[in-house]
Amino acid sequence: MKRFFRRHATLWMLIGFCLLLGLFLSLRTGIFFTGRNLINILEANSFKLLLAIGMTFVIASGGIDLSVGSILSLSAIFTALCMKQNIPVWLAILVGLLSGILMGLINGALIHFTGINAFIITLGTSFLYRGLALIVTRGTPVSKLPAAYRAFGGGDIFQVESGVYMALLVLFLSIPLLYKMRWGHYITTLGGNPVALRRCGVRTGAWRISTFAVMGFLAALAGIIISARLNSAEPNAGLNMEMDAITAVILGGTPLHGGSAALAGTAVAVLLLRAASFRVTLAVLEA
Repeated sequence: MKRFFRRHATLWMLIGFCLLLGLFLSLRTGIFFTGRNLINILEANSFKLLLAIGMTFVIASGGIDLSVGSILSLSAIFTALCMKQNIPVWLAILVGLLSGILMGLINGALIHFTGINAFIITLGTSFLYRGLALIVTRGTPVSKLPAAYRAFGGGDIFQVESGVYMALLVLFLSIPLLYKMRWGHYITTLGGNPVALRRCGVRTGAWRISTFAVMGFLAALAGIIISARLNSAEPNAGLNMEMDAITAVILGGTPLHGGSAALAGTAVAVLLLRAASFRVTLAVLEA
């Protein structure tokens, strides 16, 4: 039992902070621990959880991705523009998701074949993707999207937005993917000891590229959720969201140098950051 608590000390500490902060906010406002408010927190953070899960994969593999927000924006714009051309909603969503995967593949391929640090590559592609989003839309949002699309990303299922179910499904699927399957073992080893992985005959480049592809997919999914909720795909959507994702991953217990991953810690950290933001907003209103 002691070994279990020691091994997951960061997670238990984050849960403790969340409970203490939640108790404090509940005493101050009387509404924080109500069912409706907790659902609101989940709905407001569903897309952030998706980004943080993807960033956990990338950082665990020893990389980092600063283009997440730009991928989110551009993929949502591609989806919205497809629907404006009367392409079926399901096909437009598929185009958006594939565009996110493609942008992630470009990031991973550039990092692998050039040998340049992921920080520099993804910083450059972040400006590239953001610039493309502004050029394609001429700086104006693509709005008035079909009702079926809005229902897919922002519709209610048992009074909870569909985006929450998507984020939770991705989280639950990520646990066996990261801890029980070859892909997860390889990417964490890639972050901890890539030389040993190469000496075992593993093609490390393909596995590294795959982490950025998964990150691109989750960023695109987050973009779809946001644009469906707002009924608008905006070229400036996702600004600085990569920093929120990185903060949640590091706070959750995944080391910045990679080699291991703490998915549960990441999920709790996303909620903790939201609670902290709620407290700051409350302080501003009281001032």
